Amino acid sequence: MARAMLQVENVDLYYGAAIALRKVSVEAEVGAVTCVMGRNGVGKTSLLRAIVGAHPITSGSIKWEGAEISRLPMYERARRGIAWVPQGRDIFPLLTVKENLETGFAVLPRGERRIPDEIFELFPILKTMLGRRGGDLSGGQQQQLAIGRALVMKPRLLVLDEPTEGIQPSIIKDIGRVIDLLRSRGTMAIVLVEQYFDFAQELAQTMVVMDRGDVVLSGRREELDEADVRRRLSV
Repeated sequence: MARAMLQVENVDLYYGAAIALRKVSVEAEVGAVTCVMGRNGVGKTSLLRAIVGAHPITSGSIKWEGAEISRLPMYERARRGIAWVPQGRDIFPLLTVKENLETGFAVLPRGERRIPDEIFELFPILKTMLGRRGGDLSGGQQQQLAIGRALVMKPRLLVLDEPTEGIQPSIIKDIGRVIDLLRSRGTMAIVLVEQYFDFAQELAQTMVVMDRGDVVLSGRREELDEADVRRRLSV
């Protein structure tokens, strides 16, 4: 059994007076996909923001590779191998594809600052578009670029926020294939927020269902009742 690498324990997170996460606990293992699901506005993105350091937690603990990281700034977590692909992709529209990928260099030692060939093996379309501006790409191509940029950082924890949102089915299949390949190598943990149950079920080893800032279901995919999960996701 892979050892737990990310341990989120009893985390509370507030936006002003509003509580977004309430005593949330989640684990993610290297060589496995942990999929966080739930309706809109239940705290899924807040959980990812807590993990990567984009928003401070009020209480609780976040440990990565055995070290407490919950007070570390975002760039320090990135240096420790945590890469985030945010919802909406956040690529730089005026930079070229190549320049967007090179922004992943920021956390790498100077001698390792190159774009791995593997990025273009995973996403061949990016190789043909290196000189094109990020803003000129389709939504699906931008999503591939956002994942490629995260992989340039050589992460050991990859955090993805709704990578299938607003993307054509053929590219959703490609992204699913890439996530599964990265998982199968056994070198990184993957935490994925996803709305589509079928996509999540195909990829996840562990599923976490949230509702109103709480974790209401959690376990190995095969142990959870599919009808129960689907019911909690329906509006």
